[in-house]
Amino acid sequence: MSILITIPLVAFVVWGIVLYNRLVRDRNRVRAAWSDIDVQLQRRHDLIPKLVAAVSQYARFERSTLERLTALRSASRAASGLEELGEVESAIGSGMRHLLLIVEDYPQLKADASFRDLQRDITDVEDQIQFARRYYNGAVRNLNTRIESFPDLLLARPLNYCSEDYFELSDPTEREDTPK
Repeated sequence: MSILITIPLVAFVVWGIVLYNRLVRDRNRVRAAWSDIDVQLQRRHDLIPKLVAAVSQYARFERSTLERLTALRSASRAASGLEELGEVESAIGSGMRHLLLIVEDYPQLKADASFRDLQRDITDVEDQIQFARRYYNGAVRNLNTRIESFPDLLLARPLNYCSEDYFELSDPTEREDTPK
């Protein structure tokens, strides 16, 4: 009789441990993925003053674009939530693309070797942000699915696991640039 009680009890405990470990793994993947995005956003923010300095030497009449980009950089650091941060970062991306388009009118700037290096760094950072955002959103999707799926939700809810937000694009032009 005791073996009939022991086997299901042990199976239940093992099941609980496996589910808990999966929840922890998925939550840690989301945290690590966000850390990757944060690093890339910081790299982008570090490039903004260099871009502003390089372009301001040639494009003095574009001062409003340069000032807006600098203000957005500060706004990103002050963003209070993922949605607000997504909007600000989308605006930064648009502003940087706009600035790089303006450069087309300045052949001397385009020919400058340090500017070409900076332009290559910006492109690399933008690509890394896109990759990190995809990975983050995939990790969030997995965690949210686990939290909302039976039987995992039986353990996730009592342990106060909450759905995470996706890092969304708010700029429609960025959606057009993103591969489907």
